[in-house]
Amino acid sequence: MIWVLTLSYRVLVSDPLAEEGLAILRTQFEVDEKTDLNEDQLISIIGNYDALLVRSGTEVTAKVIEAGKNLRFIGRAGAGVDNIDMNAATRKGIIVANAPEGNTLAATEHTMAMMLSLARNIPQATASLKKKEWKRSKFMGVELNEKTLGILGLGRIGREVSKRATALGMHIVGYDPFIGKEKAAQFGVDSMSVEELFRVSDVITVHTPLIKETKHLINAKSIATMKDGVRIINCARGGIIDEKALFDAIKSGKVAGAALDVFEEEPPLQSPLLDLDQVIVTPHLGASTVEAQTNVAVSIAKQCISVLEGGSAKYVVNAPLVPADQQDVVEPFARLAEKIGRFLIQLVEGRLEKVEIIYGGELSSGTYNTKFITRVALKGLLDPILQVPVNMVNAEYIASERGIRVSETITADAQGFKNLITIRVLTDKGEESVSGTVFFKGRSRIVAIGGYTMDMIPEGYVIVSRHLDKPGVIGRASTILGQANINIAGMQVGRINPGQEAIMVLNVDSEVPEEIMDEIRAKVGIFSGRFAKLSDNWI
Repeated sequence: MIWVLTLSYRVLVSDPLAEEGLAILRTQFEVDEKTDLNEDQLISIIGNYDALLVRSGTEVTAKVIEAGKNLRFIGRAGAGVDNIDMNAATRKGIIVANAPEGNTLAATEHTMAMMLSLARNIPQATASLKKKEWKRSKFMGVELNEKTLGILGLGRIGREVSKRATALGMHIVGYDPFIGKEKAAQFGVDSMSVEELFRVSDVITVHTPLIKETKHLINAKSIATMKDGVRIINCARGGIIDEKALFDAIKSGKVAGAALDVFEEEPPLQSPLLDLDQVIVTPHLGASTVEAQTNVAVSIAKQCISVLEGGSAKYVVNAPLVPADQQDVVEPFARLAEKIGRFLIQLVEGRLEKVEIIYGGELSSGTYNTKFITRVALKGLLDPILQVPVNMVNAEYIASERGIRVSETITADAQGFKNLITIRVLTDKGEESVSGTVFFKGRSRIVAIGGYTMDMIPEGYVIVSRHLDKPGVIGRASTILGQANINIAGMQVGRINPGQEAIMVLNVDSEVPEEIMDEIRAKVGIFSGRFAKLSDNWI
């Protein structure tokens, strides 16, 4: 007998990827390399694959994503993801990840090379000398020492450029909407508004993604506010600069020169900028080093494997990220939040209308990424009741699409705990809340249900009932379970006022059929009873 090994997942690589990354993938999955596909060709085959890996050449459109009926992961071997329809991927719950660190140094060094070449007219001088000309005076340059460099975008590449420009004796100013003055000062950058940066910079370099807010950020109006003789560099994304406005500004002498690695349309063979001697260009080479291509390929391959095997990706771009220094706190609370959500939705009746997630104690400080916890909590709430796949990528979108209002509340009050998370849900038939916390080494507990104090381990099979606080009521429920051969593993009760309504939580060893629950609810003194299954479906 001949045994045939069938790999469980299929991965399509539609742009060239370094062999080191492909080799890692092939150890786990079936990998097909099919490059230079147009949209129709990609649509015709994408339904056969669980993951799609691209660089900048493949346009992953909404039609492609819709055709990818088995797609769980789209990976971009590089930093930008503007060639991927993020909204379409998020709606379908497809994780999109990139590899932003792999080409950081390559892009940084290319930026520095472009800046120095622009300042000293090196490409123009090289071309002239190769034509057997000796025109030294034609290529008079400028020194960068003591010039002001304006950096638009203080992410990884912007910060690395800052380090190297500081070593050249430049004064560094920067703009980034997500980095404050104190943080910027830590890596030697004077943070300021984008308008002020335009006014004071001798050289401006762009390191932002191409999004709605950055489209044509450098345009005729902003160029008019810049210094005469400013030099502009773009090794980030085409479209951040209005190329017509740049052309006009160079022709008029307002801008002394530009160094461009990226363009609004690529290849830019019809661009009039190519006809200007003051413009130096390269064909999108920012990440084109042997080291960078290996790094991004290995990074995206490892993330692909992790996601398809049930884990998470390190650099997810359509879901909140958890910084490494927060993971020890945030991830245990996210696990707890998912369990609470899954628990809560089994305790309530009716259509879900509103979800409020309350963060107390240190979780309310603003230090931690609670957005990640919120999305995982929504996954726990929605996954048991919906037919469509729900994960942390699309949970927020699905809630919004169904008219479920979601809010986050922060409060210093943690009811005596270091941290506390409370999830409160409102349906068209009532409301319920559950609170929980995480202790040492990730041990989690549910500490309150509907205002009643608890000390409950969130796992296994649970019956939650509300009953009259009178002798014999609890015994009636226990007797019914015993007669059905359902073992009670643990019991907790809580009350606010003696003789009034109380709560009972029973941990049992097996599932409880609905007819047994009906029998419990029918007993005198028992107001309500719900069975819940608490499983860990983490991410």
